[in-house]
Amino acid sequence: MRRLQAVLFACLLAVASLPAHAHKPSDSYLAIGAKPAGWQGQWDISLRDLDYAIGLDADGNGEITWGEVRAKHDDIAAYALARLSISADAKRCALAPSGHLIEDHSDGAYEVLKFSIDCGNAPVPRVIGIEYSLFFDIDPSHRGLLRIEHDNGAATAILGPERPRQQFELAEVSRLSQFLDYGREGIWHILIGLDHILFLLSLLLPAVFLLRRGAWEPATHFGPVFWDVLKVVTAFTIAHSITLSLAALSIIALPSRFVESVIALSVVLAALNNLWPVVGGRRWAVAFGFGLIHGFGFASVLGDLGLPREALLLALVGFNLGVEAGQLAIVAAFLPIAYGLRRTAVYRRMIFTGGSALIVLVATLWLAERVFVLKLLPG
Repeated sequence: MRRLQAVLFACLLAVASLPAHAHKPSDSYLAIGAKPAGWQGQWDISLRDLDYAIGLDADGNGEITWGEVRAKHDDIAAYALARLSISADAKRCALAPSGHLIEDHSDGAYEVLKFSIDCGNAPVPRVIGIEYSLFFDIDPSHRGLLRIEHDNGAATAILGPERPRQQFELAEVSRLSQFLDYGREGIWHILIGLDHILFLLSLLLPAVFLLRRGAWEPATHFGPVFWDVLKVVTAFTIAHSITLSLAALSIIALPSRFVESVIALSVVLAALNNLWPVVGGRRWAVAFGFGLIHGFGFASVLGDLGLPREALLLALVGFNLGVEAGQLAIVAAFLPIAYGLRRTAVYRRMIFTGGSALIVLVATLWLAERVFVLKLLPG
């Protein structure tokens, strides 16, 4: 029992103590396409990550200007292209920088590195090979989100330390492969989306209690606990699925700063309700209401990744199912342990009360950062 208490508390502390990436950690966006002038590439890399790796902020004032980025163009290209290898039918291609831009993504400004891909005078390749190692030595959580466009369609993949090398058959794009790729992306982004996880945990922490006369008491049976969690998770799933679809299909768009601020506010309010309960058995309604906003947060990630025009619905469904799979994994890991510990002082005081207070603190700092455009947390 003590071991279970320690494990659950350590997991909650570990999640809440990683505030640096309130929505998502390090990603880059690599696009390769066949153009009339030959194969070309575009690589969007976070200025935050590049500053950490090679140093962009020359005056150390915490702000990266266009002039500071421009002065480092050669260094950026050399650093990035040394960590990318592209081959056509097993023949290595030469990569050369051809332009630099700055573009805003959902989590900040990115360097847009354009580059040419010279594979010789060979005909259109049958197989494209990618070997990717950007930032793996300094950030093992980094992922490269790859998209290859060609005459037969498009292929997508996630490149990480566990899968740095991948090959793609250009003759035919498998719809199943695209579906699975976007499904894996959905799982990855719910597992690293700390604000989404803390919102979900804030709603799960009191699930093993009953609210009686304004105070939380341990539940006596697992059945009501299970159904309460099922209602909360179902409401959150339905809500964010609605707005994720509407935003991904460009039917509704909301400003990113507003969305991220409301997401942070939702975490604050959900955790505060644990400390000063107002909503007891209707937490599913809270999950649904704020889940609508969380869906726009998921959509910003999907927008950065890009939806293939020829398989838009398939990719959207795959990504959403991946999010649900990751979400269910969190619930399945948390609920049995929480139920087993619900009567202990460790759960009530350290995990429930202490964890909720810690979540309020972290989410309040996120909210201040997003509303007032401040830098309060490291990373």
